Amino acid sequence: MKLYYSPGACSLWPHIVAREAGLDVALCKVNLKSHQLEDGSNFFDINPKGSVPALQLETGEILTEGLAVAQFLAEQNPAANLMPEPGSMAYYRLLEWVNFFSSEVHKSFVPFFWQGSDAEKAAAMETLHKYFSYIEKQLTGDYLLGNQLSIADAYLFVIDRWNGVSGVDTSAWRNLTAFSERLAERPAVHDALKAEGLLD
Repeated sequence: MKLYYSPGACSLWPHIVAREAGLDVALCKVNLKSHQLEDGSNFFDINPKGSVPALQLETGEILTEGLAVAQFLAEQNPAANLMPEPGSMAYYRLLEWVNFFSSEVHKSFVPFFWQGSDAEKAAAMETLHKYFSYIEKQLTGDYLLGNQLSIADAYLFVIDRWNGVSGVDTSAWRNLTAFSERLAERPAVHDALKAEGLLD
């Protein structure tokens, strides 16, 4: 399989999931501004949406959208326990978290990444403080679902990294800080960050 990614973008979370699941996934870097691959080819030919992640399967099919890609990868190795049992309440809690991240939190960073105005950034900052204050209160265990790592944790780790890039003050969120430090110490996460050139 081949994962199309942009360093530090939302494609990082399925990248982490793939490594946590012990899967052999080749990486193909995408420039999201030019929509070109490193060989100069047009990424729109791979994914007409122009977004990452995109996963090329062994069949040649292309799977897109973060949740679909992350869940597909996690389910390739059920023994890694990255997805709760379908039908369980934990399963629906995971979907609740991931949908909250993708539909609300994720989009709030757009002004910081795509040249938003000062007013747009200020409004986004206020919204992000509200969302992450909520997340902080819910982080009562090692991970979002308690003591078991899931694909939702990989997503939270990535969007918390965006706080640093965007200048969001996270010092008051001790649970979140401890969570991200815990994730960063995992070998799979470290290897994903290193592979994307995100470590100093």
